[in-house]
Amino acid sequence: MIRIIILLLKQLINYGENIINKKIGTIFSQPWWLDAVVPNQWDVIEIKKGNTVIARMPYVFKQSRLGFRMITMPPLTQTLGPAFASHHAKYVKQLSEQHKRITNLIEQLPAFDYFSQNFHYTVTNWLPFHWHGFQQTTRYTYVIEDLSNLDAVWKGTRENIRRNVRKAKKQLTIRTDLTLDSFLDLNEKTFQRQNLSLPYSRELVYRIEQTCTAQNCRKMFFAEDAQGLLHAAVYIIWDENAAYYLMGGADPELRNSGATSFLMWEAIQFAATVTQTFDFEGSMIQPVERFFRAFGAKQKPYFHVYKVNSALYKMRQDIRSWIRVWRDK
Repeated sequence: MIRIIILLLKQLINYGENIINKKIGTIFSQPWWLDAVVPNQWDVIEIKKGNTVIARMPYVFKQSRLGFRMITMPPLTQTLGPAFASHHAKYVKQLSEQHKRITNLIEQLPAFDYFSQNFHYTVTNWLPFHWHGFQQTTRYTYVIEDLSNLDAVWKGTRENIRRNVRKAKKQLTIRTDLTLDSFLDLNEKTFQRQNLSLPYSRELVYRIEQTCTAQNCRKMFFAEDAQGLLHAAVYIIWDENAAYYLMGGADPELRNSGATSFLMWEAIQFAATVTQTFDFEGSMIQPVERFFRAFGAKQKPYFHVYKVNSALYKMRQDIRSWIRVWRDK
């Protein structure tokens, strides 16, 4: 009888471990997401303890036209990098184990000429990468850490955001039933205003839409006026831990209606019903950073980690940098 009880307990533990394994990493490191954004161009390194995955690191690989082997970030994907299962030992033991696991992940990376990944802001230890010759620069995202009290979130926003939301409410209606093409038309206008083309293909966004709809983890918000004109749109995705502002767009002719602030606040309120935090995905562009910060979100530093293994690749990058400098003169 005791042996049967022990066996049942082991099965329950294994079941719990399998659930934990599926949750390692963010939405961006899940196989179904990577299949959507870079089909057949990704792999994952895993470290197991018994049958339990205790660390994993997805990576995206491609070969340039010149034959360089590169590990890079996929489009519309905020972060990748290492991710770890929960560890409840003393801090000194946690850090020691983390060093070992990160080193193990690094040593399993395939040969590359260039490596570039953004790590999630919860990954605060990149020392083993430094010891293996990698470099890093710090970037920032903005996160509303607690969505459980929306009154507090509202009070934490700047007055201009609250004013824009109140203004937009008087003249605009929120819609969530429009098509992806309607969203992409607005999204494209944002780049056209800056004389830029859409930095990703519509086909890519169609795949994301299809996949996230199947996973029930995406929502689009549109702001429409009484004449049926669409002022702006916001596209968010989420997992059990966070919602992410993935894409947005606005009609440059209708920029003064407060629609974007209105939609962002609507998205935040919705996110509170499905997850715990709201990640604006950050930006190093000053006006965008200012807008995200105005929602009372907390600044979160994260690491952009990179390494050049090929002298030829480095020479190529240096030449391209010199050309850019020359053109800017």
